[in-house]
Amino acid sequence: MKTILTPVDFSPATAHVLDAAVDLARAVNANIVLLHVNQPPTVTADYGLAMENVQEVIAVSEKASKSQLKHLESQLTARGVEVTTVSGTGPSVPTIVQEARDHHAIYIVMGSHGHTAFYDLLVGSTTHGVLKKAPCPVVIVPRQKDD
Repeated sequence: MKTILTPVDFSPATAHVLDAAVDLARAVNANIVLLHVNQPPTVTADYGLAMENVQEVIAVSEKASKSQLKHLESQLTARGVEVTTVSGTGPSVPTIVQEARDHHAIYIVMGSHGHTAFYDLLVGSTTHGVLKKAPCPVVIVPRQKDD
C-alpha cells in the first residue's frame, strides 16, 4: 500500500495539515503515517538541567505525544483512513527524512509553519530542511488565518 508521511507538531495548523493528508490519501488510495518528533531540551548555560532531569523531561514529552497521536489516529480512522503513528526524539529534519525513507512514503504532507517565527529563527525551519532533503515530493499546507 502507498504511504503518506504526515509530521505533526500539535500546533493549531495540525488540523489543516491532517485535512490535506486525508484528502490526498483518499485520492491516491494511501495510508497515513502520523509522525511527531519530540525536541530534546536545549541546555544553553552552565547551570542548565542535570542529565537526570533531561531524561525525565524527554520521557514526559514522549508519553504526552504518544497520547496525542493516538487521539489523532482515532479521528482519522473514523474518517475512513488507515493510520499508523510514530513518535521519536531528536532533530526534526533528519528524523522526518529517515521516516519517509523507512516507510517508503510517496508524499510528505506538512505545514508551512508550526512553531513561532522566533523558534524558526533560532533552530531553523523544519519545513525548509525537509524540502531540501526529502526522498519524495513534499506537499506544504499553508498557514490558515485561524492558526
